[in-house]
Amino acid sequence: MRLFTRMYEIAMKWSVHRHAPRYLAGMSFAESSFFPIPVDVMLAPMSLAQPRKAWQFAFIATFFSVLGGVAGYLLGYLAMDLLEPWLHTLGYWDRYQKILSWFNEWGIWVIFIAGFSPVPYKLFTVTAGALTMALIPFILISFIARGARFYAVSGLMLWGGESMEKKLHKYMDLIGWAVVVLAVLTYIIYKIQ
Repeated sequence: MRLFTRMYEIAMKWSVHRHAPRYLAGMSFAESSFFPIPVDVMLAPMSLAQPRKAWQFAFIATFFSVLGGVAGYLLGYLAMDLLEPWLHTLGYWDRYQKILSWFNEWGIWVIFIAGFSPVPYKLFTVTAGALTMALIPFILISFIARGARFYAVSGLMLWGGESMEKKLHKYMDLIGWAVVVLAVLTYIIYKIQ
């Protein structure tokens, strides 16, 4: 089944659409506050399809991701009482409690780790707001972490160029299914603990 190859081909078509930068901005904003799909899914093909604009795309992703992070922060700051029942209902309460303990242990550095890594950044932005973390350091660390991640993605696509695109296309289904298996194993391990 070539499900991931087909999805990749669709993403490549979208990446050269005249409104692609707008879609990237919207996705970057939404991903930092509530949307589950990582920005890299759109940023990487856009950087491959239009290499001269790769750094511009990285900036758009960074700027709007941080803006979405501020929206998530405000959501946690202003509406945590309303969000708490949803966290219980959707099964996120234990994760939220774990993130709270990480904030207590590592402070603002947890934002850097969450902003750069593939963990759900949105949970950290909402938690930062719920904890009333200082907003300016939150924004600065978010810019550094998200920028490092998105500029790295665009840079890798530039470095790999057309040969990278061909390899990605060739192995997309293998990579996609490997990620699904890894996600399921991570979930099972997380539930066992």
